[in-house]
Amino acid sequence: MTEAVAEQPLLIDEDTFLNCGVHIGTKQKSKDMQPYIHRVRDDGLRILDVSCTSQQIRVAAEFLNGFEPAEILVVSARQYGWKPARQFADTTGVTCIPGRFTPGRLTNPEMQNFIEPRTILLTDPAADAQPFREALNIAIPVVAMCDANNLTNGVDLVIPGNNKGRRSLALIYWLLAREMLRLRGDLGADEDLEATVDDFEAPLV
Repeated sequence: MTEAVAEQPLLIDEDTFLNCGVHIGTKQKSKDMQPYIHRVRDDGLRILDVSCTSQQIRVAAEFLNGFEPAEILVVSARQYGWKPARQFADTTGVTCIPGRFTPGRLTNPEMQNFIEPRTILLTDPAADAQPFREALNIAIPVVAMCDANNLTNGVDLVIPGNNKGRRSLALIYWLLAREMLRLRGDLGADEDLEATVDDFEAPLV
């Protein structure tokens, strides 16, 4: 799956991306994520390019809208991803499995909770390793939010961004939901979701 590279306006003002910490990466970096890294801060943290984040959210929204909502599965093992993933699912109509992912959910038809999605959205391909492996096993496309240290082998569509922060995950999921609804025509081109970014944000634990 080729990634779009055309320059487009940011989905939201740059200050909002920065205030939510979407650009704050890890000190470790993978070679896979090098194209999305803007610079290295003095303390060693990788700074991600929010224009890439914005663009890839657009690409992901268009891609995911190629499926029926019920055919899309979103997962999050990370606790700060549970609420935004659930809110994203409630807003867009997709299926969500927050928290622990029981092995075999995608690969064992004998399981009581067996499901057959046609694509999967991962909050973090490292933390969501089990559903990631199962998605690869059944050969469905993988969309994943990837930080500076993530390996992207097997990921069909990368959304670069801080996939560990509460506020960052809230904004990414909010923007993805808004963009999907705008593309569907459920929201006007300049219309926002009824739910705010705050509504998507996980509580402190």
